[in-house]
Amino acid sequence: MQNQKHLFDLSPEITYLNGAYMAPQLKSVTEIGLKSVQRKAHPNEVLPEDFFTEKEILKQRFATLIEAPNYKNTAIIPSVSYGIANAANNVPIKKGDEIILVDEQFPSNVYIWQEVARKNEATIKIVRPPVELENRGKRWNENILEAISKNTVVIAMPHVHWADGTLFDLKAIREKTKTVNAMLVIDGTQSVGAFPFSIQEIEPDALVCGGYKWLLGPYSIGLAYYSDAFNNGTPIEHNWMNRYNSEDFSGLTKYEDRYQEKAARYSVGESSNFVLTPMMIRAVEQLIEWQPKNIQEYGKNISKNAIQKLRELGCFIEDDACRAHHLFGIYLPNHINVEEIKAKLKEAQIFVSYRGNAMRVSCNVYNTEEDFEKLINCFV
Repeated sequence: MQNQKHLFDLSPEITYLNGAYMAPQLKSVTEIGLKSVQRKAHPNEVLPEDFFTEKEILKQRFATLIEAPNYKNTAIIPSVSYGIANAANNVPIKKGDEIILVDEQFPSNVYIWQEVARKNEATIKIVRPPVELENRGKRWNENILEAISKNTVVIAMPHVHWADGTLFDLKAIREKTKTVNAMLVIDGTQSVGAFPFSIQEIEPDALVCGGYKWLLGPYSIGLAYYSDAFNNGTPIEHNWMNRYNSEDFSGLTKYEDRYQEKAARYSVGESSNFVLTPMMIRAVEQLIEWQPKNIQEYGKNISKNAIQKLRELGCFIEDDACRAHHLFGIYLPNHINVEEIKAKLKEAQIFVSYRGNAMRVSCNVYNTEEDFEKLINCFV
C-alpha cells in the first residue's frame, strides 16, 4: 500500500501520530459534508424516501467492512456509550452473575456495566494486566480466559486496548464464553477500520464503534452490530423510524408495537442524519477500498525501525504478535524524562497522546517512516 496523505488535509508543518485521539478527515468526506449542509437550504427537495435510503446504504457498507452476513443486524448510533447501553440493558443479568471487564478500558464500556451490575446485584470482575512486562500481552490474554467461569454472564472488552494497543484474542475468548453461555460485547472503536474484524469469524453478540477515529468519519455518529440474540430486546429510546411501516408518512399515527427487522430498533432517532450519514458512507467506502489488513501492514512497515530503536533505548513496547500496528504504547524507562520528551515533541509539532502510563502513538496511511524518524529524534 502507498502513502495516502494527499487524500487528507493535514498541514505539512505537523507530524500527526494521534489518529486514536481523532482521525483527520478525508478531503472527500469534507466535500460531502459541505454539500450535505447546504442541502437543507432546499427542504422541498428532501423526499420521504430520503429518510431511509442513505441510512440503509451506510448499514450495508458497515456490514461489508466487518463481514457481517446480514446488514440488518447493524445499527446507526450517536456514540459508543449509546450503543453499549443498548446491549447492556438487554443482557439477561441476575443476582450473583459476574460481568468481566478489561482493566482501564475507555469509560463508555464501563459505566453502563457498573449501573446494570448495581441494578441486578451482579459482580464486576476486572482483569488487570500482569505487572511484569515480559510476555505481558500473552499473559493478559491468558488471565482473561482464566477469569471466565460458570458465573460469567457477559464479558465487555475491546479488540485493541485504547491506551497501548494490546491485542486481545477475541476468537479464543469467544470460544471460552460459549462453553459457559456468556455473551461477548466488543468496543471496536480503536480497531475497526484499521484492524481486520470479521463477524463471521469472531461471532460476537455485539460490536460497537465510534465513527470519528479509525472509521475516518465525523464526530457524533457511530455504527454497531447486534446479533440475533438481541432481536427481541428493548432499545434505550423509542423513535418512530424504528417501528414497522414507518416509511408510510401518512400512517404514522397508526401507532405500531412492532419494530423494523433485527437490529433496526437500536438505531438512534434521526439516524437518516442528512449531514453525518453521507459523510460516514464515504469514509467506510474508502476503508473497504483500502482494506484494514493493508492498513495494518502499512503501519507495521513504517514503524518497525522506530520501534526497534525505542526498545534499544530501554522503552517497553508490547511484543509485535500481541499488539496492533496502528496503535501502540511506549512505556518509558526511568532514565528518560517524560517532561523533556513532551517539550521536544511540542517544539517539533509532533502530536501523540498520553494514556495511563503510556505514550500512545497511533499512525495511519497518511503517515510515513520519516514521521517516525522525527519521533525518534526527540528521544536521542
